[in-house]
Amino acid sequence: MTRWAMIADLRRCVGCQTCTAACRHANATPPGVQWRRVLDMEVGEYPEVKRAFVPVGCMHCADPPCMHVCPTTATKKRPDGVVTIDYDLCIGCAYCAVACPYQARYKTDVAAYAYGEATEAEEKRFDARRLGVATKCTFCVDRIDSGLEKGLKPGVDPEATPACVNSCIAKALHFGDAEDPASNVAQLLAENQHFRMHEELGTEPGFYYLWDKIVRPA
Repeated sequence: MTRWAMIADLRRCVGCQTCTAACRHANATPPGVQWRRVLDMEVGEYPEVKRAFVPVGCMHCADPPCMHVCPTTATKKRPDGVVTIDYDLCIGCAYCAVACPYQARYKTDVAAYAYGEATEAEEKRFDARRLGVATKCTFCVDRIDSGLEKGLKPGVDPEATPACVNSCIAKALHFGDAEDPASNVAQLLAENQHFRMHEELGTEPGFYYLWDKIVRPA
């Protein structure tokens, strides 16, 4: 069965925030709402200090806490692993935002725009259904579904791939079917050491981080 997953290669991410900008452009999210954020982190002690840039957002968990607390079943998990929100069912209680351990959910009650008035892109992508309800990264599920209908392959064909992945100038973001051994995502996971954020919670995120090559015995 298909399990869509995203990978961030922490060795390649330069913290340019292009993925954040691409997501905001594609989804016309209001100021202060970033479905794809990049954390700027420093680790270590002087003089051995290192800097790391960590893309974050909805992890599309296999066992999403947000779904379990939703009183209206507005949050659902598709068979392919994508966690969605039905805006028609959401009552804006924000229980899901409290339950999410990744701080990946937002709620906007009043329409707001980056420059006071809506730009052409914001007008084109404005969705009144997203006011007063929970919103988050969707893995650009509309692009995935539309691409599949056209016979395209998500993660390979840009038209069927999340906007943030397409925009990454450092090729740090990857997308594909983690259950397909031949996919780009599965191969990257097989070849590199990786982790998932807050794995100890048992949420089984669909977002992986690469940090070093696997050293195999000679």
